[in-house]
Amino acid sequence: MEITIGAVVRGGTSLGYTTGSWRDQRPVLEMEKCKDCGTCESVCPDSAVHVVENAYEIDYDYCKGCGLCSYECPADAIHMIREEK
Repeated sequence: MEITIGAVVRGGTSLGYTTGSWRDQRPVLEMEKCKDCGTCESVCPDSAVHVVENAYEIDYDYCKGCGLCSYECPADAIHMIREEK
């Protein structure tokens, strides 16, 4: 078996590539239900969820629509809707 040598890329390079253009669903956050627990931010594999002015916000340029934030939200404050293009 031959082992292929992989490349090492310095951290933070994914921020140079917007990846949300191909998603078919997007999360919608209902702030009135949000408990500010931070679960959505911690489970997002694309770091698309951020705190902005003391509220969570989803950066749709980087969100791929995987639904992890919605699935893991203990307050049921995030719902996935079909993406309209």
